[in-house]
Amino acid sequence: MAELGGTQIPDGEFTAVVYRLIRDSRYAEAVQLLSGETQRIPKSRAGLSLLGYCYYRLEEFTMAAECYEQLSQLHPELEQYRLYQAQALYKAGLYPKATRVSFLLVDNPTYHSQVRRLQAAIKYSEGDLPGTRSLLEQLMSGEGGEESEAENESDAQVNLGCVLYKEGQYEAACSKFFAALQISGYRPDLSYNLAVAYYSSRQYAPALKLVADIVEHGIRQHPELGVGMTTEGIDFRSVGNTLVLHQTALVEAFNLKAAIEYQLRNYEAAQEALTDMPPRAEEELDPVTLHNQALMNMAARPTEGFEKLQFLLQQNPFPPETFGNLLLLYCKYEYFYLAADVLAENAHLTYKFLTPYLYDFLDAVITCQTAPEEAFIKLDGLAGMLTEQLRKLTVQVQEARHNRDDEAAKKAVDEYDEILEKYIPVLMAQGKIYWNLENYSMVEKIFHKSADLCNNHDVWKLNVAHVLFVQENKYKEAIGFYEPIVRKHYDNILSVSAIVLANLCVSYIMTSQNDEAEELMRKIEKEEERLSYDDPDKKTYHLCIVNLVIGTLYCAKGNYDFGISRVIKSLEPYNKKLGTDTWYYAKRCFLSLLENMSKQTVMLPDSVIQECIQFLEHCEVYGWKIPAIIEQPLEEERMHIGKNTVTYESRQLKALIYQVTGWNL
Repeated sequence: MAELGGTQIPDGEFTAVVYRLIRDSRYAEAVQLLSGETQRIPKSRAGLSLLGYCYYRLEEFTMAAECYEQLSQLHPELEQYRLYQAQALYKAGLYPKATRVSFLLVDNPTYHSQVRRLQAAIKYSEGDLPGTRSLLEQLMSGEGGEESEAENESDAQVNLGCVLYKEGQYEAACSKFFAALQISGYRPDLSYNLAVAYYSSRQYAPALKLVADIVEHGIRQHPELGVGMTTEGIDFRSVGNTLVLHQTALVEAFNLKAAIEYQLRNYEAAQEALTDMPPRAEEELDPVTLHNQALMNMAARPTEGFEKLQFLLQQNPFPPETFGNLLLLYCKYEYFYLAADVLAENAHLTYKFLTPYLYDFLDAVITCQTAPEEAFIKLDGLAGMLTEQLRKLTVQVQEARHNRDDEAAKKAVDEYDEILEKYIPVLMAQGKIYWNLENYSMVEKIFHKSADLCNNHDVWKLNVAHVLFVQENKYKEAIGFYEPIVRKHYDNILSVSAIVLANLCVSYIMTSQNDEAEELMRKIEKEEERLSYDDPDKKTYHLCIVNLVIGTLYCAKGNYDFGISRVIKSLEPYNKKLGTDTWYYAKRCFLSLLENMSKQTVMLPDSVIQECIQFLEHCEVYGWKIPAIIEQPLEEERMHIGKNTVTYESRQLKALIYQVTGWNL
């Protein structure tokens, strides 16, 4: 007797139940039933075969390979099991072993074509492109089996397209995939291949069009897959990793859409693309989806993102971008010692997954923490190399335009943009070394030297504006850099960082351009009112932070009466304006006030002190769920949950006010 969910199943019905579970894509339950309560793998041919199939569908390829290995030993006359074993090993990333098993079948004409395709796929995954081409040529020369001429031609175009793609010849790959689609008719997997090739050649519009077609076909033909249900907030059970889901290419299409939107800096659209895909449990997610979820939700859930990337790095195989992205994110969150440890522990991955540029950049950034002078020299060498490339490409663009060669000009411009995206982080890392030393004039000099190359890049302009602003005597120059950034997004002003708007307002005030500051603040207020009307529960902080920064400015100049009042008013209504960031600015002003009051350098009227106490009491009421600080995601020792709240800190500040002023509670 076997058991399933507490119900005993007669032996005669056992196979029927298993087949029913497989038909319904309930592979995990079928595995549980086949394995038995003691996890004893059955030795019968039917049991092992079904178990291997279920493991394969669950993407537990190593377990599937073990099942097929046992079957090939029990039934050596049935060589299809060796083929299945080789395929499972290939999927598990065990390429050498998969190759050895496949060679046991090369003399069997029945499987000759399938074995050659599998071996070509293995060579391709190992990065052996000459070996891949050799095997593909054998297939195209008539050794490929009994498939129809159309199938052979379509497969040949796809295979060549994949090799060209791997070689970086994306436009040539596009033509091969397009030809395959013309031969075979519409196929989601081929449309996806073509979309990826367009994406890699930065042709985002046609890539998104193909993705939209894949999604439309998937929704129309398989509404049961629940596309978009998660985004709509509808509770929809997992659809599992079924064969139907694989054939629709919906998961791949949504991942590609997320990648395109992310590249275009449409971060909300990128996150939505991931939630639009058919719902699956976390343990059912493929590595690419897991990687993209980690990357695109990093700002909101960094701890979870690091856990996912660390998990992926332990799998074989994992998305190639995982290694570099994990290292870059460690550096972004200033876990430099973790980045150094990962590099040291995975030296074998360095040459495979990191470009020379990325390795040199990471090495320099990590070195900054212990030897900033040495790091600056490393970054300077890298910057010099990239600068030379940029200048050469500038000449190529000019020559191509002079010769009216639009294609060459476009290619050179694309290459220039690609190199510039590498140069900007190097330049910013150099500037950060002196920024940390508060040597802002040196930061300005570093940025000035690159003006001819970067003057149209938003990141460069933004950082130049910041370094001019922080020097406190170059507000007019800072306005010249902040204004174009704000004007560019004036119709959607809330998409501009609040601190940029705040710094621009302060710069206007400090240069006696109060009318411009008021006009900008009115614009922000109108946009926030419109947004509040559309979504009453949504918190908006832009105008609040602008007022907080202005209030901070007055406090810094010693005008606490006006400055503190401005800070207090900026946080009304508290249910919409009180947050971790806004509390940070507010408490800085209060701490500065308390410090000066304790030194008796500042005296405030009783009415202002009473206003401060009432404000802190309001913060107590509304701040019990709001973290006072955002802790680093990988800290081992966490703050006490009751102390890391705005409520707790506001009570502390109120107690200090009573202590300093001598008021009675």
